[in-house]
Amino acid sequence: MSPLVWNDDAEHHIRFIPLSYDSHDSEASALKLIYTLMPQWASEDSKVELIRFTDGITNTLLKAVNRRPGLSKEDVDREAILLRAYGNRTDLLIDREREAANHELLMKYKLAPELLARFENGMLYRFVSGTVALPADLRRPDVLAAVARRLAEWHALVPCLPDASLTNGHANGKLNGSHCVKAATTGPHGKLIPNVWTTLQKWVRVLPTATDAQRKQQAQLQRELDLMMERLGQRPGLGHQGLVFSHCDLLCANIIIHSDVEGGPAQSVSFIDYEYGTPSPAAFDLANHFAEWAGYECDYSAVPTRSQRRAFITEYIQTYFRLRGETPDINQEIEKLMAEVDVFRGLPGFYWGIWSLIQAMISEIDFDYASYAEERLGEYWAYKAETDGSRAASNKDMPLREKTWSQGQ
Repeated sequence: MSPLVWNDDAEHHIRFIPLSYDSHDSEASALKLIYTLMPQWASEDSKVELIRFTDGITNTLLKAVNRRPGLSKEDVDREAILLRAYGNRTDLLIDREREAANHELLMKYKLAPELLARFENGMLYRFVSGTVALPADLRRPDVLAAVARRLAEWHALVPCLPDASLTNGHANGKLNGSHCVKAATTGPHGKLIPNVWTTLQKWVRVLPTATDAQRKQQAQLQRELDLMMERLGQRPGLGHQGLVFSHCDLLCANIIIHSDVEGGPAQSVSFIDYEYGTPSPAAFDLANHFAEWAGYECDYSAVPTRSQRRAFITEYIQTYFRLRGETPDINQEIEKLMAEVDVFRGLPGFYWGIWSLIQAMISEIDFDYASYAEERLGEYWAYKAETDGSRAASNKDMPLREKTWSQGQ
């Protein structure tokens, strides 16, 4: 197995602006950041506008454009800047240094827009032109195939990103592939290598415990996590030691569709927002994307059927092994990944359910995180009841999500 190399020759030359975005003084603080980055935008012929995006439920996202005379819409969009300000206390959920490192790594593989600067509570980067996907778009065959190809690029080309603290004292920041491992494995100095399992463990530990009910819930979720790590944490899979560099938040709002003509078929897609990116089993990244077909409204009639998953996984597997320069039995690999995604289908609900419990405690965004947590954790409990036979034994009807998931060939 070839070594994983974290090429750090750029030494993080991303500019830092010692200013903050203030949600209570949104326009003024945003413009101050934009003008600090682009002082020429303060010229007399500039016409700077801020456009607020409302698709996310974690951060503030503003698009800054400069409608100078003579510029076409394409010119304006080419120069546009996205300002992304972190949500309240989201450092409990997200390692922001790691997010910036994710972005820089993806830039090297031309899988992320240019990161222009960081500031005290966010970052500024180039706007990605295109159409933001809607939940219904994910079912379109052209979009389905384009997302599968793009995700295969991430998983086949991008090395697992080592924690910067683990490269200290290692020449050229090289980490052997065996260091990019699963839940219980430690790296130098006894530190756990960050991955989807360590992320979940961190989240469970910061769940609220002020009441008896909260402490009971945390203990229950910890037991479930321990069981899942034991059952799923050491399964073989694609990538180095069964892990690939994963997006882990591939909902429709993080997918940008590129078409030759407006409203035309997707030629390709781009992924945005890399704050949850981490080494993970490929099957989790796929299962998580499939879970997002239901949207924030949790429309379980929209989750992909077996035939839709097969179409996606076929495109993904063909692209993955072509990029890796490997020639396995493609049909066998498709069947293996179909089975793995099925095994991992309950984990996204557990993952985002815990996330929502924390957001209910810290977020200032007007969203019913408590109800969302209950809905998403319900997906996990339904999956567990289906797989351990307790649902059938109790003669209860199969839940809609499980029913839709099982449909098709």
